[in-house]
Amino acid sequence: MDQPALQTAAPPASAARGSTFGTPFDLNLIGVWTLYKREVWRFCKVPGQTLAAPVVTTLMFMLIFSVALGQGGRMVAGVPFLAFVAPGLIMMAIIQNAFANSSSSILIAKIQGNIVDILMPPFRPGELLFGVIGGAVTRGLLVALITGLTMVGLVALSPVHWWAVLFYAAGGSLLMALLGFIGGVWAEKFDQMAAITNFLITPLSFLSGTFYSVEQLPEAARVVAHLNPFFYLIDGLRYGMIGQSDGSITAGVVVTLAINAALWALAHRMLKTGYKLKA
Repeated sequence: MDQPALQTAAPPASAARGSTFGTPFDLNLIGVWTLYKREVWRFCKVPGQTLAAPVVTTLMFMLIFSVALGQGGRMVAGVPFLAFVAPGLIMMAIIQNAFANSSSSILIAKIQGNIVDILMPPFRPGELLFGVIGGAVTRGLLVALITGLTMVGLVALSPVHWWAVLFYAAGGSLLMALLGFIGGVWAEKFDQMAAITNFLITPLSFLSGTFYSVEQLPEAARVVAHLNPFFYLIDGLRYGMIGQSDGSITAGVVVTLAINAALWALAHRMLKTGYKLKA
């Protein structure tokens, strides 16, 4: 008499994805962690270019402005000039490096044709976005930390409001990582990405009160400065580090959270629809 065939239950879909089976959200934590490590390894393989070079550039700015404008005990907003400039330079380093990491990751993968390597695995759009953005945020924060530590020998930095330092450093890094991701998805060649950097990111960062107090500007220019989202990032980090600000800290928190939420929703939508990623 034939024995009935044993039936083996198919593994749950969550287990097949290598996810956290049994959790309420069923997240693919193994995949996200692997993608995050890949993104971090990308910039850690060339630390001279991705970590050391931005620090050297920032310190050169500090030295130049120290010699040119920081002599004679010059004060800005009631604090020494170098102490006023330092938080802005740190935020500029965050802005440039977080943006560069996510934008280059996506654009290079598209041009080389290996974008499929991250599109084919069983990632939800949010999981894929989290892995790529997490690497860019990590690079921005690492550059900020190294830059801040190296500035200690040039200017006395003693954070006054730690919550503001952490919030604006992380919020600024996330904002620029998302913006870089969106730019990388949209751009089809390096010239287009260079245009975004040269005509959008660099002007907005330089005209956001990095080297001056916006309160010194004429009324019309001051209004325009407050429309620049980078102003709130730099002003908020400055508030955290030296206790001085040109704008409302509450408004800065709201603007940072709102822009990050909007950019995350846009980036998520791009991944979900396959905009310029899938044929």
